[in-house]
Amino acid sequence: MEISPVLEELADLRIRIFRDFPYLYDGSEDYERAYLATYTKCPDSIVVLCWEGDHLVGASTGLPLAAEVDEFRAPFLKAGINDKALFYCAESVLLPEYRGKGVYRQFFDAREKHARALGLSACVFCSVVRPDDHPLRPENYQSLDPIWKHMGYQPMAGIRTSFAWKDVDASGESTKPMQFYLKNLF
Repeated sequence: MEISPVLEELADLRIRIFRDFPYLYDGSEDYERAYLATYTKCPDSIVVLCWEGDHLVGASTGLPLAAEVDEFRAPFLKAGINDKALFYCAESVLLPEYRGKGVYRQFFDAREKHARALGLSACVFCSVVRPDDHPLRPENYQSLDPIWKHMGYQPMAGIRTSFAWKDVDASGESTKPMQFYLKNLF
């Protein structure tokens, strides 16, 4: 499916989901439109959409890491890892009431299948690193690390990046550390 007709809905969904911990992203529609344009321009990108009737309730994106911004490619290049062999699983966003029903797993399966079809050897993604004592961390917060490990993804020792955005409780942008995870596909 061509995603241009749903860019506004997809942008709204990303802003809504990433506003929660651990991202705490105070997003803007202008930034989202520019960010999502990457997927409309890259012929090897994938966008998986989850609908409830005509309401977008979830989405997952990805593209070859070589097509990503420098912040995501640089740690691999610095470590001597061929970024052209990797597929970047960007984000999976799903409204809370649809979680725990297997959709998240389907997002990963679709991106991994797409990466294999492109002949890429592994999938990677990154996740923000927040301290355990972060003041906005909900008492009932559960990390997705166990789910990622169950799906075959492992943290990559020494492969981190940083990315800046404005948190919901901040007056301006700040840089956050991001940890990469990897799963070999073959």
